[in-house]
Amino acid sequence: MTEEKKDLRVVNENEVAAEGGAASPARFADPHEPARSGAPEPKSEQELEVPKDARAVIARLWRESRGEHWRFAVVVVCVICYTIAQISAPAYSAHLIDLLWANIQEAHARGEIFTISWTTGGIELATFVGIWTVAWAFYTVQSFTMASFAERLNLRLRCRIAAKLNVLPLKFYDAHKPGDVMSRATNDLDKVSEVLQRGLLSMLMAVGSVTGAAIMMVRLNLTLSLVFLCFALIAITGTRLVAKRTLVLAAEQQRAVGILNGHVEEAYSGRIVIKAFNQEEASSARIHEATQQLADTMRRTDFVTNVVAPMVRCLVRLSQVVLALMGTGILMAGGLTIGTLQAFFQYVNTASEPLTQFSLTVNQLQSALAAVERVFGVLDEPEIEPDPATPAHVVEPVQGRVAFEHVRFGYDPDRPLMTDVNFTAEPGQKVAIVGATGAGKTTLINLLMRFYEIDGGRITLDGVDTHAMTRSELRGHFGMVLQDAWLREGTIAENIAYGAPGASREEIIQAAKTAQVDFFVRTMPQGYDTKLENDAENISQGQRQLLTIARVLLANPAILILDEATSSVDTRTERSIVQAMEALTQGRTSFVIAHRLSTIVDADLILVMDHGNIIEQGTHEELLALGGSYAELYQSQFA
Repeated sequence: MTEEKKDLRVVNENEVAAEGGAASPARFADPHEPARSGAPEPKSEQELEVPKDARAVIARLWRESRGEHWRFAVVVVCVICYTIAQISAPAYSAHLIDLLWANIQEAHARGEIFTISWTTGGIELATFVGIWTVAWAFYTVQSFTMASFAERLNLRLRCRIAAKLNVLPLKFYDAHKPGDVMSRATNDLDKVSEVLQRGLLSMLMAVGSVTGAAIMMVRLNLTLSLVFLCFALIAITGTRLVAKRTLVLAAEQQRAVGILNGHVEEAYSGRIVIKAFNQEEASSARIHEATQQLADTMRRTDFVTNVVAPMVRCLVRLSQVVLALMGTGILMAGGLTIGTLQAFFQYVNTASEPLTQFSLTVNQLQSALAAVERVFGVLDEPEIEPDPATPAHVVEPVQGRVAFEHVRFGYDPDRPLMTDVNFTAEPGQKVAIVGATGAGKTTLINLLMRFYEIDGGRITLDGVDTHAMTRSELRGHFGMVLQDAWLREGTIAENIAYGAPGASREEIIQAAKTAQVDFFVRTMPQGYDTKLENDAENISQGQRQLLTIARVLLANPAILILDEATSSVDTRTERSIVQAMEALTQGRTSFVIAHRLSTIVDADLILVMDHGNIIEQGTHEELLALGGSYAELYQSQFA
């Protein structure tokens, strides 16, 4: 298969890191095979997610914040103290204004000019300033503490997501696009953090301010308070109706973000293939369509969200007009003093503005609930089976005897792929795996590496059941050289030492020389310290493959897995690589996924697979003499 077709499949598949930091099995997927038989298909469109139980989501968020509850308690105490100070100020201002007005009238009656002194209102003015200073102090403390609470909770969730992604089975990645997973781990958590820092604090302050102001208004004048309450109930009812619609729109917006992220990631990772097949316009059209869908969804969401504030403010202004007219009449009738009337209007403002913010905050919280439930959805996904508490160990040095004993497996339990797979690879043998497209070659290796768990039978390494071993120990005995030459961001030396972090520079250079890679590395600007970035675009595909071979050489594993490791290099380099690989495989068990049968005629054991099962096995000569599927496949290549 051509390199372009291989890359195109990489563009369209979900490529994710395997559990525990092992090599990516998705990148190991055989580019010559179609979608795995029985494997779950990736979701073309994420289902609309709306919280089914908001109380349960909130309760779980509270549990997730364990250890930080004291910070939230500090916030609540500060909110209460701030509310008391804020509510006390208008009441005290009523006393202050009435006192000043009385002193002004007395001075006017005596024919004197009124001046404020310490005894004629100065103490009261200083006390009034002190009340607001205390309110400012509590406001500052609660803001900083709430920010700390939100960020620590957000950090905890991010860490849990990061850990979760390493223990999710590959079928999760098969069923989710990378953009969707990225959106849940980034955008959704950002929204939760923002709402907790601003929205939740605003809601707590709104509840305290509205409650305190309402109590004080009732104490000052019951009639005016009931009028204001009527307007407030109308505003709250309208807000609740709008909030229901906002909840649905917020979930649609998050879904649109995930779809757009998926298209952008696909366009970036497959940019070369897209250009090679003149698909720039089609790719751009998909992105523009997803962008337009997101813009339309955001427009609807923003409209419904922002329509609440003008509505509430209009009702508040109308209530103020009505209250002003009624209050003036009561004042003229002697039912209120000037100080009391202005204090009442301060409470109206104290309650009305938080009421507006409360309406907006409710909508923001609805949106955040849709986001946080998506995050919890990932955290609730079934995980890979944990390693055994008392794992079995292979006796060192590892001999490399691998056996499949009556192995059964299916990506879907109702659609088995392998029904009864049996073979034994003796220590030091070269085992070739061949078969038509979709035969199950990659599946067999994925089971050997425990990227998937078998449904029956067992796989042993030196007689030890691999299911009884830890994944880390098992995979530590294997080295993989894949067609897809994946390199991490870092220096060339760091990439070669990826499987042996403690290797010295001399050992790295020796591995590079054995893999015929030392010469070209020394031609790079910084040699082994040359930085590889952006998917190692600054070196050729063949050079990338050479580096992955050097990486395995340095790791010095007991068992090798080779997937046409020389397919990306020229003929001259291939001969050198083959010699190096022959030296490497000497005395080691090796599994070779072969597409060119000429490369495996010397194999000790050839496994011929079809529809997940082994239909023939033996040496090259034995299989040719058998005259079955292998002989037919061999003759078709060399006809």
